[in-house]
Amino acid sequence: MTDLAGWAEGAHRNAVELARMLGVPDDAYAADPLNLLPALQHYVSRLPLQEFEQSDWVTLHSDLTSYLADVLIRCREAWWEAVADPSAPRGFRYVVEAVGLDGQRHQVEPYAVVMEEFRHLPIEITRMIANAEVTLGVTRLVTDN
Repeated sequence: MTDLAGWAEGAHRNAVELARMLGVPDDAYAADPLNLLPALQHYVSRLPLQEFEQSDWVTLHSDLTSYLADVLIRCREAWWEAVADPSAPRGFRYVVEAVGLDGQRHQVEPYAVVMEEFRHLPIEITRMIANAEVTLGVTRLVTDN
C-alpha cells in the first residue's frame, strides 16, 4: 500500500531543507520555488561529480527529484500520484500528474527526469524543469519550424 500523502510531504520537506541549506529564506522559497534555481544551479555546477560515490549520487538524485516535483506542483498545479507498475520493486511508482494545455492529464516521473539529466552532464536545472514541463504538456516545445 502506498502512503501518497506521506511521500508528497516528505518530498516537499526535502526541497525546503535543500533551499535552507543553500541559503534561500523560507519565505522566498514559499513564495516561489524558482527562487532556489540560481543557488541550486551554482551548487550543482561546483560539485566534483567525477569524485562522487554511489551514496553521493543517491543524495543528489533525491534532492533534485524533490525540487523538480515541488516546482511542478507549486508552479504548474501538478500533484503526486502512485501508479501501478509490476516491474517496480514495490509494485508501483510515484509520478507527478498535471492537466496539460490540451486539457488532458499527463504524467512525468521526476526520478526518471533527473536520471536523464545525469546522462547529459553538466547538470542544467532549467533544462531538467523544462523537460518535465514539456512531458506534462504544461508548456510547448518551441522549434524552428
